[in-house]
Amino acid sequence: MMSGLTVFDSTIQETNGWLNDIQTLLINADRRQAYEAVRAVLHTLRDRLTAESAVHLSAQLPMLLRGLYFEGWKPSHTPTDERSAEAFIDAVAKRLPAGFAGSVEDAVRAVFEIAWARLGEGEAQKIMRQLPRPILELWPAVLWAT
Repeated sequence: MMSGLTVFDSTIQETNGWLNDIQTLLINADRRQAYEAVRAVLHTLRDRLTAESAVHLSAQLPMLLRGLYFEGWKPSHTPTDERSAEAFIDAVAKRLPAGFAGSVEDAVRAVFEIAWARLGEGEAQKIMRQLPRPILELWPAVLWAT
C-alpha cells in the first residue's frame, strides 16, 4: 500500500529490505522474528556506543528503523561496558521476547551482516572501532580479518 508520500514509502521499502534480508539469514524465521532480532540487536549495539557515535549511526538507517533504534534510549546510561561476545549476546537475549525461536547469536550475526551490507564497509568500520575484539568477531569476518 502506498501512502502517497515518497519519504514514507521509501523508508517502508528500505526497512522491508532489511527485514527480508535478516529473515533470509535466520533459517525458519518469520517476519516478526526478523523485526524482533533487528530491534534487539540495534538497541544493544546503540547502548554500547558513545552517544555521538549512536547518533551518527542512526543517520545511516532508514527513517523507520531510526525511530525504532531510538525507542527507549537513555544516552546517560551509555556506553555500557560489555567486553565479551557472551555478554553482548546475553544483552540481546534480554531484549528478545520470550519464545524467540532460533539462536540469539545467529540473530546478532545476521543483523550485523545486513548492517554491514546495507550501511557499507566504511560506516561499519566506524562503529567497529568502538567495540572490543570479542564483540567485533560477531561481525562478518571480512571486516575484522583484514
